Amino acid sequence: MDILVVGNGGREHALCWKIAQSPKCTKLFCAPGNAGIANVAECVNIQPQEILNLVNFAKNNLIDLVVVGPEVPLVMGLVDELELEGIKTFGPNQAAAELEGSKAFMKDLFTKYNIPTAKYSKFTNFNDAVSYVKSHEVPIVLKASGLAAGKGVIVAQTEIEAIRGLDEIMNQNRFGEAGQEVVIEEFLTGEEASFFVLVDGKTALPLLSAQDHKTAYDGDKGPNTGGMGAYSPAPIITKAIERRIMSSIIKPIIEGMANEGCPYKGILFAGLMIKDGEPKTLEFNVRFGDPECQTLMRLLDSDLVEALEATVNGNLDRIQLKWKNEIAIVVVMAAKGYPGSYSTGSIINNLNAAEQIDGTKVFHSGTRKDSTKYVSDGGRVLGITATGKNINECRARSYKAIEAINWTDGFYRTDIGWRIINNKNK
Repeated sequence: MDILVVGNGGREHALCWKIAQSPKCTKLFCAPGNAGIANVAECVNIQPQEILNLVNFAKNNLIDLVVVGPEVPLVMGLVDELELEGIKTFGPNQAAAELEGSKAFMKDLFTKYNIPTAKYSKFTNFNDAVSYVKSHEVPIVLKASGLAAGKGVIVAQTEIEAIRGLDEIMNQNRFGEAGQEVVIEEFLTGEEASFFVLVDGKTALPLLSAQDHKTAYDGDKGPNTGGMGAYSPAPIITKAIERRIMSSIIKPIIEGMANEGCPYKGILFAGLMIKDGEPKTLEFNVRFGDPECQTLMRLLDSDLVEALEATVNGNLDRIQLKWKNEIAIVVVMAAKGYPGSYSTGSIINNLNAAEQIDGTKVFHSGTRKDSTKYVSDGGRVLGITATGKNINECRARSYKAIEAINWTDGFYRTDIGWRIINNKNK
C-alpha cells in the first residue's frame, strides 16, 4: 500500500515510524513532515490545512490510505473531500470531528447521552458569562469552545481571575474565533488521564491509557502547553476502571454519534478525570494526543497499518492488538521561551548518541535540516522516548539520552513521571 500521513509533529513522526515497519507499506509520504520524518518517509511540501492540494496529491500519486494526524484538517473536512474521490482515509469526517471542533456541541452530547462530565453552561455573551461566574463557586474552568491547539482552557482560582479570563477570551480574542463561544464548567478534582480507542463506526477497540504533563515547568508550574511529556500506561486506569470507561463513556458516545447521523471513525481520545474509581469526561479529541502518541507507538507490538485499515473498512472486530509488557515515557525538549515567543534555527547536535542508549528513540516535533545539521524549527522540538520494565528505568534512559544531546537553546521538564513515583512512595 502507498500511504500518506498528514502532519509535521512528533505524533506524525511516531506514526510514520510505526507505519514504515509494516510489510503492508510499500511507499510512505508525509505532508509536510519534518527533518526526522524524512528518515522514514518522503516529505511533501503541503501544509495540513491545504485541503485541495492534499486531495490532488493523493489522487495523482494513487495513494491507498491517508492517515490524518492533526485536528485542524479533520475539522476542515479533509476526510470528506478524500472520500469523495474514493480515497480511504483514517480519521473522522467533518461532522464527527465537531466532537473536538466545538466543546459546546460535545458537552450537549454528554448531557443528551448521560455521559459523566462536569456541570457546565455555555455563553456567547460576555455579560451573561460574567453573571454566571458571579453566582458560582471558584475555582471554575473556562474553555474556548473552538480549536485552540490544546491551550484554550483557563482554570480561574478567583472570581476576578475568571472575569479577566472571560475578557481575554471573549473580548480580546486571545484564542481567536475559538473563543466566540465559551463553555464554563465546575472544577473537577482527582487525577487526569487519557484513554485511547480505535472506532470503526460501531466497534471500539481499546488501545492504552496515558498521562501527560501539560504545564511548561517542573512541579506542574507555568503556562499550559501542548504537552511537555507523557507516560503510558497510566496506573490510575485499572482494568476495572477501563471497563467503566468503555461502558459509561465510550459506548454511549459511539452510539450517540451514530444516532446523530455522524458515526465516528478514527482514533478517539478521551480526556478523563478519575476520582474514587469513577471516571468523568473532561473532553474528547478526534486525533492521537501529542506527545502521548509517541509512547503508544513505542509499546505497540502489532502491525499498525492492519489496525488503521480495519478501522477504515469497518471490521475492527477482527483485530487483536498486542502490547509490550513495559512502560514508555516521552520527555519533550522545547525551545526556550515556549509556549510564549521563541527563536528557531539553533543547531542540535548528538542525536545519534542519544539513540545509542538502550530502549530510546528520538521523535522530531519541530526540526529541519540546514545542510547536514538538524536545527530547531518550532516550539516543541524533540520528544525523547524510552521504554523499560518500570518508570525508574524509563526515566533514567530518557534523561540520559537528553544529557547526550547538545542543544543550548532547549529546555525540558526534569519531573516527567512524578505521579507514578509519588504514588509508589505513599
